[in-house]
Amino acid sequence: MEMRESEWFGCRRADFTFEDRDALIVFPKVEKNGHWMMKMEYFGAFPAVELELLSRGWHLLYLKNVNRWGTDIDNDAKDRFADFVSREFGLDSAFTCVGMSCGGLCSVNFASRYPHRVNFLYLDAPVMNLYSCPMGFGKGDVLPNGWNELQDAYGFDLPALLTYREHPMDRLPILADHRIPAALIYGDSDTTVPWEENGRVMAEYYRARNLPFYMEGKPGCGHHPHGPADVKALCDYIENSIIRDAE
Repeated sequence: MEMRESEWFGCRRADFTFEDRDALIVFPKVEKNGHWMMKMEYFGAFPAVELELLSRGWHLLYLKNVNRWGTDIDNDAKDRFADFVSREFGLDSAFTCVGMSCGGLCSVNFASRYPHRVNFLYLDAPVMNLYSCPMGFGKGDVLPNGWNELQDAYGFDLPALLTYREHPMDRLPILADHRIPAALIYGDSDTTVPWEENGRVMAEYYRARNLPFYMEGKPGCGHHPHGPADVKALCDYIENSIIRDAE
């Protein structure tokens, strides 16, 4: 396998090709612990959590999506990629999804298809409701070109969208059945992915069932910037959740 070496925030980075898709791995500078995370979309955006976990011995992976809407062509490829990563680099078979915005949608959709692959969901302003984002049917903004993207990704016409019942929020029972721990960060002034129509649905579902859940709301914050106020506290929670799950 040909790997193109570079540096990412002081860590060794290697780019390669997996099934004709661009892929990469970032190696920790300290001794590895077998844990790894996958940035599900928008590699390099708001990387504070990824950098903190790298400093603790985690690896960071990325596989380029065909689209950003969590379709099974990407979910299935990520399952095969996870199997390859585990064997090739000696890492755990399950990983943490890092999902911001549409990356959150990709994370939940993947976890609903392959729950045994996911040991934690870190979601930041996640899209949970396609009517809300990209369509803007509620209180949020219409995402430019979002409808065209959905048509390309899912083959939707409008009646098909209106009767669709596999939004990320519809997949929460699968996450609950497997008790997948999660963290949710959001801005209460987000008009791109409104909290009330997206993350709040997950928060209420998880809390009603006493599922392992970490939440941080950011007063006055819009869709950006992503990331928690206390990166170390969130990373402690992620690591502790994974350890408890393994016991």
